[in-house]
Amino acid sequence: MMTTLNFIWLFLIPLFQILSGNDIFLVSSQCLDDQKSLLLQLKGSLLYNSTLSNKLAKWNQKTSECCNWDGVTCDLSGHVIALELDDETISSGIENASALFSLQYLERLNLAYNKFNVSMPIGIGNLTNLKYLNLSNAGFVGQIPMMLSRLTRLVTLDLSTLFPDFDQPLKLENPNLSHFIENSTELRELYLDGVDLSAQRTEWCQSLSSFLPNLTVLSLRDCRISGPIHESLSKLHFLSFIHLCQNNLSTTVPEYFANFSSMTTLNLASCNLQGTFPERIFQVSVLESLDLSTNELLRVSIPIFLQNGSLRRLSLSDTNFSGSLPESISNLQNLSSLELSNCFFSGPIPSTMANLTNLVYLDFSFNNFTGSIPYFRQSKKLTYLDLSHNGLTGLLSRAHFEGLSELVYINLGDNSLNGTLPAYIFELPSLQQLFLNSNQFVGQVDEFRNASSSLLDIIDLSNNHLNGSIPKSTFEIGRLKVLSLSSNFFRGIVPLSLIGRLSNLSRLELSYNNLTVDTSSSNSASFTFPQLNILKLASCRLQKFPDLKNQSRMIHLDLSDNQIRGAIPNWIWGIGGQGLAHLNLSFNQLEYVEQPYNAASNLVVFDLHSNRIKGDLPTPPSSAIYVDYSSNNLNNSIPLDIGNSLALASFFSVANNSITGIIPESICNVSFLLVLDFSNNALSGTIPRCLLNNSMTLGVLNLGNNRLHGVIPDSFPIGCALKTLDLSRNTFEGKLPKSLVNCTLLEVLNVGNNNLFDRFPCMLRNSTSLKVLVLRSNKFNGNLTCNITRNSWKNLQIIDIASNNFTGMLNAECFSNWRGMMVADDYVETGRNHIQYKFFQLSNLYYQDTVTLTIKGMELELEKILRVFTSIDFSSNRFQGMIPDTVGHLSSLYVLNLSHNALEGPIPKSIGKLQMLESLDLSQNHLSGEIPSELASLTFLAALNLSFNKLFGKIPLTNQFQTFSADSFEGNSGLCGFPLNNNCESNGSESLSLLPPTLVPDSDSDDEWKFIFAAVGYVVGAANTISLLWFYKPVKKWFDKHTEKCLLWFSRK
Repeated sequence: MMTTLNFIWLFLIPLFQILSGNDIFLVSSQCLDDQKSLLLQLKGSLLYNSTLSNKLAKWNQKTSECCNWDGVTCDLSGHVIALELDDETISSGIENASALFSLQYLERLNLAYNKFNVSMPIGIGNLTNLKYLNLSNAGFVGQIPMMLSRLTRLVTLDLSTLFPDFDQPLKLENPNLSHFIENSTELRELYLDGVDLSAQRTEWCQSLSSFLPNLTVLSLRDCRISGPIHESLSKLHFLSFIHLCQNNLSTTVPEYFANFSSMTTLNLASCNLQGTFPERIFQVSVLESLDLSTNELLRVSIPIFLQNGSLRRLSLSDTNFSGSLPESISNLQNLSSLELSNCFFSGPIPSTMANLTNLVYLDFSFNNFTGSIPYFRQSKKLTYLDLSHNGLTGLLSRAHFEGLSELVYINLGDNSLNGTLPAYIFELPSLQQLFLNSNQFVGQVDEFRNASSSLLDIIDLSNNHLNGSIPKSTFEIGRLKVLSLSSNFFRGIVPLSLIGRLSNLSRLELSYNNLTVDTSSSNSASFTFPQLNILKLASCRLQKFPDLKNQSRMIHLDLSDNQIRGAIPNWIWGIGGQGLAHLNLSFNQLEYVEQPYNAASNLVVFDLHSNRIKGDLPTPPSSAIYVDYSSNNLNNSIPLDIGNSLALASFFSVANNSITGIIPESICNVSFLLVLDFSNNALSGTIPRCLLNNSMTLGVLNLGNNRLHGVIPDSFPIGCALKTLDLSRNTFEGKLPKSLVNCTLLEVLNVGNNNLFDRFPCMLRNSTSLKVLVLRSNKFNGNLTCNITRNSWKNLQIIDIASNNFTGMLNAECFSNWRGMMVADDYVETGRNHIQYKFFQLSNLYYQDTVTLTIKGMELELEKILRVFTSIDFSSNRFQGMIPDTVGHLSSLYVLNLSHNALEGPIPKSIGKLQMLESLDLSQNHLSGEIPSELASLTFLAALNLSFNKLFGKIPLTNQFQTFSADSFEGNSGLCGFPLNNNCESNGSESLSLLPPTLVPDSDSDDEWKFIFAAVGYVVGAANTISLLWFYKPVKKWFDKHTEKCLLWFSRK
């Protein structure tokens, strides 16, 4: 019976092979001696790690049956037909493996994921029976040999590599792709990811369609092919898998892709695609995966999805897709991954998404979605939810998360969500990372259950309006690695011993709350955070340094804005094994640095500003990029070799100290310096010429308010990168350097309060970046006439040339060109709304420009120059002629000061168009005529001075003008009316002519006369009372003070 079964079995095996359609049928057969010998020779020729090998290491000569060896498959005759030697850590020997190339019956060879680091051996071309060849990620480099094109029976070829060798990339150059595949007509699956096909140029589509008519899988990721995608590709009717990502195709997506009826996967990510994506492709009934991510120029609105769509994965992140998400998204019942981050989608998130029961991964971050968050209760498989950086509003409730037991990641940060936080969100059993930062959540965070068994390792609730005490449950989450509660209203005392329970913490942020972190009992033994690398306790009412001596991993420490006094301890430099990279001790009351001083060798950010540190400058560590010693009591000179300690520095500030001595020339050796601020000290000497030579990288140079003298060096190079140059309040002489014209990026130029003797800097008239120009209190002379074009000074928003010797007429064309002062009423500044210099593009560090202006006779320092704040100050010069009507074009002007000149003629009515004007000073001129009634419409006007001119007539009777004192109008003998004491009614018929027509008396109406006299009597009486109060010094002082506050408030908004 057994013999009969064996006999039948011998006939069934070939039959099963034929019926199954498989190329290889795994059987156990007797190994032929020559095959075994070849395998052992192969093993001997290869160099591999025997401890990591799972196959080769087990091949044993003593084992007679080689067909049972791991990785070996034989046919019924005992010939080796398949070798699977992938991931065997083979590093060499393949180039001389003649035994391998003698296995003539091989149909399948897999050498993937090894480390050969040699060219592909040409001997593989001898294995002409191969149907499957996988050499992917095996470390092969250089040209793919032509001999491989002899493998005409190949059905699957995989030569792909995830990480191409930059020096010797795997490539098809000679032969190119066309010659390589011309004999491979049986090929159905082609994987050449990472292979350099650039020699094929744009003809790759034609080559594939000409020689591979049966192709079903095409994977050419990162192959350096280029577009367009030729229409010949449409001939490959059987394509089901298309993977062309990370190629610079720079083209549109062909409409014919929608005709690939078998297409299940289409990946065109990072291809620099352009134009409109064909909507019909979304309708391919069998399409399961569509990835168009990272094509910033690709646009379309998502169409309506058909019923029973096959899509499982849809990724449109980092594209120009826009519009709303259709309700029909619920038709994609198989959808498991939906990635739409960093697009331009808007409108509400459809509530129908609740029906996506197979959803696992959802990322809608960085869009413009609005409305409330839909419920995902039916998405029981959901593990990842990111809706951050949108405009979502509304409340969070338990119902939003109920039943989502698989949820691992939640990010709802940077929205406008409000209300209180449901405790249930902290109780989700699988949740590991929770980001609710930068919203408008309020109220107290309730205690939550099962904290000790929670899997949470990140909690970020920063930048909300949460209050009350921090829930004690938080300190029971043993796995917690990141706790960020900064910028809320949490209150109470937090002892370090309580935080000490969180022994796995790597990041702790409690800054800017109403908390008091109690370090009174702290010592190096009690402060046990072995994993802690970031600690932010700014504004936590710290009285002393917490004992951090044993923090071996700390790289970031922020103790700013506290009440720490005395010395900076020298043990602080040893934190993190001298690996501390960021140290911020600003805004404390520190007085000196404890000796010996040996700053951490890896310190990148070193911020000590706004303390009381006196004496010498602490030598910056050589690794420092950001060094800020400003606003202290440092009073010695800058070390002459300071440049040697700032080799990598981008930012260096010692502003607002009492530093003496000269500017050392070694500062010129700092090659990467972007911001240098030595302002408000007592430095003397001249500007080193080399300092300006280095301005090809320097973005900010502020030497204002020192004792520097001499001539400003004329050495600004071509390509000068300066955006801010402040040399004000020194004693510089001579002329403005002509080479300033090379600084084409200059936004702020302040040389005020020096002894410069020059004419108006017409060489800067074509600057499109200059926004602030201050020349005040020098000896500039001549007129303002330049060869003006339409683009001259077009972005200028603040110009202060007061207290010089300028003469001539005011140029009407100048005012017409200053479009920086013509911002529309509905102007909204995006991003930061003040002039600044951001010198670390990947951080929030920036240099804040300041400027001192004279408003209402007082100097005000604008610590933030608003991009919408505009000012003109031409006062105390010798200008003459009329004020041009074109001044009325400056629709966003805040301050206009033309006082102390020799201007004449009427006040232009066009000034009444300056609806943003807050301060107007035309005093001490020869202006004549009446005060235009149009000025009465300036409802924002807070300061007005028209005194000492030749104005006459009645002061306009408006609420706004009645707020100004008589000082605003004195010295104009022809003016009358409130607030002046001379009433317009005192001169008979002349006074009547000044009254409005409705108040001219009619001889037939005695009753109206009585009413008028009564009204006039009331006004005169009120005026006398107000005048008495006005000239009463305490009242006037109070009014002036509060007016100044209002004006300052407006100027800083």
